[in-house]
Amino acid sequence: MHIGFDDARSTLIRTLNGRGLAPADDLAWATVWLEACGYPGTQMLAEALADDRHTLQLVRDLIGFDLQNVSCAFLAPGIVDDVRANGRVFLRNVRHGLFVLPFAVRENLAIGCPVDPSFAVGGERTKNPYAEKLAAAMDTGLIIDDASWRAVNTG
Repeated sequence: MHIGFDDARSTLIRTLNGRGLAPADDLAWATVWLEACGYPGTQMLAEALADDRHTLQLVRDLIGFDLQNVSCAFLAPGIVDDVRANGRVFLRNVRHGLFVLPFAVRENLAIGCPVDPSFAVGGERTKNPYAEKLAAAMDTGLIIDDASWRAVNTG
């Protein structure tokens, strides 16, 4: 289906608020951001919404955070907030780790895992590799998988 960036985001905000999921605005923004950059944000969100657990208290241990397979769709803002406050963290038992990407890019934080194919090993970034994709999505809209969109919005 074809839908505008802002329309997709506002629809997701309404859906997520209706399910009592907070912060709905951040989750909707990240989902649409992923779609705009060519990642299956809506599909991952549909999977995450079907999970039994949507929350986890983030507590650092000697290794980092054990996310206990709770979807990063719900945990990513808290993970990035913690990194800003306390520095680098290692994540394990990660589900839907791509949801960390939009928040990390927004905060200009590095990610040390293979979720970012635009970053060459040993290379340096001179610009945000997602800016052009996001601008195009704002101008022309998104193509989102119909089944995933229905799964999220009819849940």
